[in-house]
Amino acid sequence: MKENAMRISVAHLLVLLLAVGAWGQTTYRLPPAGVVEMIDAPPTPYVDISPPCDAMLLIDYKAHPSIELLARPILRLAGLRIDPQIRARQRLTEYVRFTVKRLDSGTTVTVAAPDDRRIGTPLWSNDGRSIAFRHDLADGVELWVAEAETGKAKALAGVRLNDLFGRPFDWMSDNRRLLVRMVPSAAAAPPRMPVAPLGPIVEETSGKKSRAWTYQDLLKTPHEEDLFEYYGQVQLAVIDSVTGGLQKIGTPGIITDADFSPDEQYLLVTKLRRPFSYRVPYYYFTRTTEVWDRQGRPVATIADLPISDEVPTQGVPTGPRGVRWQRLREATLLWTEALDDGDPLKKVPHRDRLLRRAAPFAGAPSEVMKVRHRFTGLHWMARQDQVLLSEYDRDRRWRTTAFVDLGNPTDSRRVLFDLSARDAYNDPGDPVYQTRPDGTRVMHQDGEWIYLAADGASETGDRPRLDRFNLRTRVKENLFESRDDCLEGFVAFAGPDRRKIITRYQSKVDPPNYIRIDLDTKTRAPVTDFKDPAPQLTGLKKELVRYARPDGVPLSGTLYLPPGYVAGTKLPLVIWAYPLEYSDPATAGQVRGSPNSFTFFRGTTPLMFLTQGYAVLLDATMPVVGDPETMNDTFVEQITGAGRAAIDKLDAMGVIDRRRVLVTGHSYGAFMTANLLAHSDDFAAGIARSGAYNRSLTPFGFQSERRSFWEAPEVYMKVSPFTHAHKINEPLLLIHGEADNNSGTHTMQSERLYAALKGNGATARLVLLPFESHGYTARESVLHTLAEMLEWADKYVKNRAVE
Repeated sequence: MKENAMRISVAHLLVLLLAVGAWGQTTYRLPPAGVVEMIDAPPTPYVDISPPCDAMLLIDYKAHPSIELLARPILRLAGLRIDPQIRARQRLTEYVRFTVKRLDSGTTVTVAAPDDRRIGTPLWSNDGRSIAFRHDLADGVELWVAEAETGKAKALAGVRLNDLFGRPFDWMSDNRRLLVRMVPSAAAAPPRMPVAPLGPIVEETSGKKSRAWTYQDLLKTPHEEDLFEYYGQVQLAVIDSVTGGLQKIGTPGIITDADFSPDEQYLLVTKLRRPFSYRVPYYYFTRTTEVWDRQGRPVATIADLPISDEVPTQGVPTGPRGVRWQRLREATLLWTEALDDGDPLKKVPHRDRLLRRAAPFAGAPSEVMKVRHRFTGLHWMARQDQVLLSEYDRDRRWRTTAFVDLGNPTDSRRVLFDLSARDAYNDPGDPVYQTRPDGTRVMHQDGEWIYLAADGASETGDRPRLDRFNLRTRVKENLFESRDDCLEGFVAFAGPDRRKIITRYQSKVDPPNYIRIDLDTKTRAPVTDFKDPAPQLTGLKKELVRYARPDGVPLSGTLYLPPGYVAGTKLPLVIWAYPLEYSDPATAGQVRGSPNSFTFFRGTTPLMFLTQGYAVLLDATMPVVGDPETMNDTFVEQITGAGRAAIDKLDAMGVIDRRRVLVTGHSYGAFMTANLLAHSDDFAAGIARSGAYNRSLTPFGFQSERRSFWEAPEVYMKVSPFTHAHKINEPLLLIHGEADNNSGTHTMQSERLYAALKGNGATARLVLLPFESHGYTARESVLHTLAEMLEWADKYVKNRAVE
């Protein structure tokens, strides 16, 4: 019956479940009143600094919308979730208002946007004088533009946006016009579903290796193909935000990307066309990348690619990829092509090459350079042709970043950073960018010096910093570093001379706020004054705890103790973790995060257990260390060793009762949770949310696993909790979104594990949240999840009868 239930609506599912065992539709439940109060507290707004760094946009939003928002009818097509009524992506967030705050004076002005919580995606103009945003109507999506100085706002008539493939508008260089992606004005009615099928659905293969991941929301029928083609139609246009004048560009098509050249004489356009695929999402469909002129006439074809459903595991598609305009050039394209057929297992001297083609695009592309390992990206410097080029060595999990002058790549290449991709302590940070008034986005640069903002990971936790770095000598000069009693990170420069900065400051007792700092005088001026949304828990205790696994791998986690904790009291413990993979113990043991961050009580965080008298070990490290090809051979041994080491440490500290320990996690952390219960007796109970438990259902890899099920069947079976369900003799609560769209974590995964547990006489409970995806959004879902978690822990952990 459960197989059939997965194919029908949520309403039918709930009706069917009434007849199955102890199942039945229940009303949403509430956790204790204090928890409800924290969930309902208004969150601090999102902050978006203007490109000139003279103002910030405060974006107020509702943290958890009603389930009614998620329950709106949607279409699940080609990896997208579409609201057909407004011809847009499904909405999951409700924005309340936008407020502009000046950094120098502190004055604020509220943008005169519609007061209906249907606004979204604000975007500063490049000069910081205007803000564009969308507004959902009953039958479409409007484009609005506001004056940053006054807050006055208006809708631009005649525009209905199509945002299925990303943000549907971008400012042009004059900060007055916008390139928009619109619904075609003459759109017909959507295709009708046939009364009866035209025939069976047939797929056929012959010698083709299509090792696709288990993607969700794929096309399944010819009718769904028609629907995708209908809703995906985009008309490009340029609109004048002052006069409302509209100039259409080209003809409509399934246009997934469009970007003007720096001189705005050409458009780079990517379009999809049939045949579509039932095995991969839309971005792997048959596609063409073209250059158009300003009238929409095709000038050149850069890439004409078939369906990419034969991409090797952890490989890349063949043909041009990552096609982009080169910055600081009028109209020059750069892209990458694989030299190893996209296959990381092939032994070749160079995996990729970088190619270039310039206007008027009459000749063939020229090769700029070959790249030894897999090309991963470019950082654009403030001088023409100069970039930082990064590549990744999959065999070693190693990343290399080099300075390159694209005009002379062979002689100019200088390696600047060369380190393990997981090495947090030596991570130099990310280049700091600026957006010029014409929209050009390049690094801040003074001669040979650039600026790097880093997390500053260390043995005592993160200490964010801002450095100047010399490209020629590799000398580094520190300009700012967080104190060791707080967590303060660089956000932006506040002024053209780069001697004033904006930071985001927080501590264990101070919520995050923005500060303006003069680097010369060291004076500090507050920019915001956000309050603690949950002051009732300000008195909690928090510390970084370090310990080691029996094999010597260093481990850590952040221990939280509830307000009023009395030393010597042994509390029930909740361990929250998520396994990560590493090549060596040294990087695996590095401390990540900070004990000085402010503690927010948001969503379904396990920190809510503190309100009920539990200790919480948050982000307990569960590293899986070894050769990338074989590390999962010992996955079970490594996580069980890490779990016991955490309990041993906190037991030795005298803060927990080791007989009352709950383990919990989300996604891969849920997979870990079920494995810990199956292979150890260190835990009283577990809570696993939105996990995958049968790895034969993800047969072409999971996380960083490189082998298929048929290449390592014994490993897939060993790490699958489903295989060992008969060994899970501790109570396990399974929670899953009914509409999970994450690759690999189908809702069926939790249903099947629950059935296995039930068949073996285990104590288990399965909660399916209607309309929820991989994470849980709606207020009703969040509160119900917390109620289930707290009640399960109280019943089987806190109040557990122990000898």
